[in-house]
Amino acid sequence: MVKKLGILALVLGIGLPGIASTQLDIDYEKYTLDNGLTVILYEDHSTPLVNVNVWYYVGSKNENEGKTGFAHLFEHMMFQGSEHVGDDMHFQYIEEAGGELNGSTSTDRTNYWEDLPKNYLELGLWLESDRMGWLLPAMTQKKLDNQRNVVKNERRQNYENRPYGLAYETIFKNLYPEDHPYHWMTIGSMEDLSNATLADVKEFFRHYYHPANASLVVAGDFDPAEAKQLIEQYFGPIPAGPDVQPLSPGEADLAQEKRIVQEDKVQLPRLYMSFQTPALYEKGDASLDILSSVLTGGKNSRLYKSLVYDKRIAKDVNAAQWSRLLESQYFITATATPGHTLTELEEAIWAEIEKIKAEGVTEQEVQKAKNSYEASFIYRLQKVGGFSGISDQLQSYNFFKGDPGFFNEALARYAAVTAGDVKAVAQEYLKPDQRVVLSVVPEGKLDLQASAE
Repeated sequence: MVKKLGILALVLGIGLPGIASTQLDIDYEKYTLDNGLTVILYEDHSTPLVNVNVWYYVGSKNENEGKTGFAHLFEHMMFQGSEHVGDDMHFQYIEEAGGELNGSTSTDRTNYWEDLPKNYLELGLWLESDRMGWLLPAMTQKKLDNQRNVVKNERRQNYENRPYGLAYETIFKNLYPEDHPYHWMTIGSMEDLSNATLADVKEFFRHYYHPANASLVVAGDFDPAEAKQLIEQYFGPIPAGPDVQPLSPGEADLAQEKRIVQEDKVQLPRLYMSFQTPALYEKGDASLDILSSVLTGGKNSRLYKSLVYDKRIAKDVNAAQWSRLLESQYFITATATPGHTLTELEEAIWAEIEKIKAEGVTEQEVQKAKNSYEASFIYRLQKVGGFSGISDQLQSYNFFKGDPGFFNEALARYAAVTAGDVKAVAQEYLKPDQRVVLSVVPEGKLDLQASAE
């Protein structure tokens, strides 16, 4: 299947109704190997660079309670060498070629990419195919123990020993029941990481890291005929692997408000309010993004101006829609200034939310937010590879929508949002009896928590 997705027309009307007039037209080709691997090719001959990008359709959502952190652990294990690539040689090969590489794991997927000079396309394909098809023969207990320790140290640095670091883990444990795929963090728990056996992680790899559960994008300056031949040569012999059924989690709606206080080694108390919201691309998702911008998108936004600039009761404030595959979460966070409590912050924040529910927002606020999202959207298209470049966007749209060319539709979602839509999502999803309120306070300062009274 060949579709147009090369940028033919781009009308960016900052300060004008620009989203409605922005049209993207980019060339890509999508096809599938016999073993089920989805392949997407995107040509851009403007610079002599090529990107190799692989997404595996596995994230922490595919784990089970008691065996968490496996997807993130494999993000590390995949760089430890495979049957034909020596230990840690993946990095060396790419660096010696003058390229860059990275990977990431989320609740929903795992990705790896290499940005390379155009004449090293075969190198990138060989490296990615070898760890897809031949990682297990090179996997040893020593490598597992080594990377287990690396991940546990990462958890210590980013969670246990970081100010406010355990807040989101606490929130997700309270937003969702124990058997829900979003109950645990992608990093996994210390206990689960310690208990993971070599047999456990090998079985996890066999089930999820194979062609039928993955997609490959080659983007940049390359010859399509040559790329297809190399892709077939390196990826074609890899077995398809078992079917991976989509998850269908049960009902997880909060029945009532949950209020939690957590003491931490911090100087200032911080408030977190969280809500369950529609999944990525579902109705209301884009409107909640616009609401976030209205609330905290810049110094003149409602909450920033009120809490930080006018009242000076908050050091910072942020609102965001965390869009995900199964369901999303909406967060409002604020850090109190010295001498002020989280009760003050909560009352001030909620007063603004109730005002929006009653009176709505202005067309000017909505248009400003739309312009901001459009500018960010177009900026990401200026690079082919790396995180969030065109290659990664092709992967994302293919994964979430089954359509790599979903660019115009993704952008048009924001063009369709009205002031009435923003008011409606605030009314529907930001409910005081369906939220988790977490107060993180300095040790011994429980009096600074947000009071329910």
